[in-house]
Amino acid sequence: MRRADAIAGAALFALAVAFSAGALKHYSYWGENGPGPAVLPFWLGLVMALLAALLLAGAWRSRGPEEAWLPRGEGLKRLAGVLGATIALVALLNVIGMVLGTALFLIVLMRFLDRTPWPLTLTLAVAVAGINFLVFTRWLGVPMPLSVFGF
Repeated sequence: MRRADAIAGAALFALAVAFSAGALKHYSYWGENGPGPAVLPFWLGLVMALLAALLLAGAWRSRGPEEAWLPRGEGLKRLAGVLGATIALVALLNVIGMVLGTALFLIVLMRFLDRTPWPLTLTLAVAVAGINFLVFTRWLGVPMPLSVFGF
């Protein structure tokens, strides 16, 4: 049995069940006009619980030798880079804003961790940041953190 998969599967299963139960406890499943605010989180929790159960079952059936659950060498450097970029994005979000933060985050991941060519990196970073802005701010009306520059 792969210990890391078993631990992750059990933890994710417990989290998913708590997520679904919390949705039903704090929100109504059905309202007078149709589905209520608990429908989406409840079903997402159930799907997550199913996937966690599959991970757990796969860990129990596994008969191969135990593998290291943390990467080594270059893989560990890449993992540290992704975690560092994510922490920096969250820490600087109120200073650089969501649009610029998204673009810079993708530039760091694509160019410096994945060695994607500059033209493709810049094109995708600007496109994803723009789509992110349009979907959340314009279409859904969700306010996003703005940079100190006002965008």
